[in-house]
Parts: sequence; structure tokens; C-alpha cells
Amino acid sequence: MYFVDASHFVLASFLGWVWCFVRLYVRAASGRQRYNVLGALNAVTHELVTEINTTYITATSVCALLRTIANRGMPIPVTLVMDNARYQRCALVQGAAKELGIELLFLPSYSPNLNLIERLWKFVKMEVLNSRHHQDFKKFQDAIDGCLADLTTKHRQKLATLLTHNFQTWGNVSLLNA
Repeated sequence: MYFVDASHFVLASFLGWVWCFVRLYVRAASGRQRYNVLGALNAVTHELVTEINTTYITATSVCALLRTIANRGMPIPVTLVMDNARYQRCALVQGAAKELGIELLFLPSYSPNLNLIERLWKFVKMEVLNSRHHQDFKKFQDAIDGCLADLTTKHRQKLATLLTHNFQTWGNVSLLNA
């Protein structure tokens, strides 16, 4: 079972906190360059399969990710848990999944708490972007790629506690009357 979603990293300055008695100037990147990572996270092994570009994530990108997963030659059926993004739910993606023997499971709308890969994207943003300045887009890309490459080695212990199968649900929550 893989959890699939895209993260759109934008080259910008992300402040962790700023508080001081004197004026402080913080360097900031200019422009709006995006680094898009479409990922599929294995729920058990925490292995990440990616499709990366600097333009847009489209149905074609999702189909390429499906082919990459299918080419791994898994001996058991593969299920991809996806949100309801248009480019994931279209006929092109569903046809490719059927052709490759991959089952697609769509989450309810507005439920990122049920998608395990959302925790991974939050972790990557905290490790790579928060309170850091990247001189140029190449260094920005290298920082993200380095973090993603180190997921199963350097960050393995942190991810073991972060990527558990405990999901937040709203079934047993008592809501106050307004």
C-alpha cells in the first residue's frame, strides 16, 4: 500500500521565528520557482518513489509514477491511497491504473489527516525550509533531494515515530453546540 500526494516546494524564505531588540534584515529569495515532488510512500517500509519536475504535476506525471511503481515487480497487489485532486481522479490515470493492475483508493475530500505522506511533506519542509535561506534554486533543489535521499538512513529514527499508522479521525469527538 502506497500513500500518494504531491508537494510543491517554493523557493522562498520561511521564518521559524524572529524576535529581537534590534532591527534584523533577513535575506529572501526572489521569484517564485517551484520544485514539485509527486511521491508515493510505502506504508510499511517507508520507501519513497518520486516523480519530480519544475513545471506542474499533471495526470501524465501520475501515470509516470504508476508505471514506476508497476515496474518494481511487486509480487502482491498494489493499492495507492490518493486524495481527490483532479489530476489523480481523471480517466487517463484510472485507465493506466487498470492497465497496470494497480488499485486506486480515493480518500474523502478535505481529509489530509488520513494521508500518511502529508506527514512526510511536513517533515521535509521543517528539515529543509524552515529558518533556512537557499542562495539559488539549484541549492534549494539539492537540499530537498538530499533530505529525500536520506529518509531511510539519516532520518530513519525520526520517521519511525512520525509515520505510524495512527490516524486522526473525527468519529468519537463530541462537538459543542454553537
